[in-house]
Amino acid sequence: MNDLTLISLFEQSELIRDKAISPTELVDAYIGKISETEDTLNSFITLTLDEARSRSIQITNQINTGNYLGPLHGIPVALKDLFDTAGIKTTSGSKIYDDRIPNADSTVASRLNSAGAILLGKLNMHPFAYGPTGENEDYGHMHNPWNPNKLTGGSSGGSGSSVSVGQCSAALGSDTGGSVRIPAALCGIVGFKPTYGKISKYGVTPLSWSLDHPGPLTRTVEDSVLMINAMSGYDSKDPCSIETNQIPLDFMTSTDISGITVGIPQEFLENIDDEMSKLIQNAISVLKDLGAEIKTVNFPMHQYSESISNCILMPEATSYHRSILRDIPEQIYEPVRLRLHAGMFISAEQYVMAQRLRRLYFEQLSSLFDGVDVLVSPTEPIFAPDILSNSVDINGKSWNTSSVLTRLNRPYNITGMPAITVPCGYSSDSLPGGLQIAGKLFDEYTVAKVAYAYQEACEWKTMHPSI
Repeated sequence: MNDLTLISLFEQSELIRDKAISPTELVDAYIGKISETEDTLNSFITLTLDEARSRSIQITNQINTGNYLGPLHGIPVALKDLFDTAGIKTTSGSKIYDDRIPNADSTVASRLNSAGAILLGKLNMHPFAYGPTGENEDYGHMHNPWNPNKLTGGSSGGSGSSVSVGQCSAALGSDTGGSVRIPAALCGIVGFKPTYGKISKYGVTPLSWSLDHPGPLTRTVEDSVLMINAMSGYDSKDPCSIETNQIPLDFMTSTDISGITVGIPQEFLENIDDEMSKLIQNAISVLKDLGAEIKTVNFPMHQYSESISNCILMPEATSYHRSILRDIPEQIYEPVRLRLHAGMFISAEQYVMAQRLRRLYFEQLSSLFDGVDVLVSPTEPIFAPDILSNSVDINGKSWNTSSVLTRLNRPYNITGMPAITVPCGYSSDSLPGGLQIAGKLFDEYTVAKVAYAYQEACEWKTMHPSI
């Protein structure tokens, strides 16, 4: 049998259901992998391995007595450390909250627990989720398993590294300007940001309440769908949550995507690394071979993505963290503190104007779907930069690292539309690239169908880092 820690959650689930392996065997395999790799990667802030093994024994007994709950029963997962977990500290990536132990679970933690998932621990992250790099002075920087000198991406950096190397079956992250998709792309895995409101944010430390999206990081498209289905649905504790349908898995029956039109926003292909451009063009060719019609589209308002996002995100973040910013600013990771201070200088008028522009932006992006079913682009213009690099070079021109990493992700946070990243190849330095596929509001099914077809047509899901 292949390495249990690297096969898909979907396959693991079938093996557990058929009693070919036990949850305890799977947990033990992950404990071994964590022991081998954690000193290098620094994926976790808190490990709960003893509790996980005890729970795995209980769940193994449940399944052996005929009480199988479904596809997540006995599956080991890990959560970004801003999802509240009752009795387990939740730090939001800052030692300011090192002693914070919630009394109750976040809704997603509760739903995963009810589905029979096993928690292996809480994952490292950019402090307060306020950064796309995965750097953290308090708990140590996160390291990319393809090259430990490189960024994981953030803010869900530990989520990306843990799933990529096989420290857990799936991880949960949050995505405000790409923080699920960025680390997934840079670490060579799948990251799926569903429609805004599909997954409850109750018990999740906010960065920007109107832009935050919880979402899974997994090794395959179908794994992400299983995770979303387990967590989604209306939650009376979150006024933004919405009752939506489960995503059917019948997209797995065929990789024929004839009848689907793929739009390629030309603005998303500008100023990207030459090697990345080749990977994306190859991916588009694969989609065409699978039956999709390819159509060029234009999105002029993309140039305002960063301005709109920042004028909304920054004051919302500053508002939430205002007490510690006032009382103990010296304890906040400096790059985060500077961003929080900057949020104080965005006026109410600018915030309201950004929200008004957001509506125009949404209408223009939505109009692209009048003629296409999904939009496809690179997830990132670049491959993983070095840790602590403030700038990156793209074809001879210097760019700010954080701005580059969020450039192609922000549109789908501003609009709330679903977007997924899937691996699409590697650079000459063996660093992974990601293909981003986005769809209409609540049309996760079509996004998953196209992503799955591409995934199955390529070999990327079978490639894993070795450290």
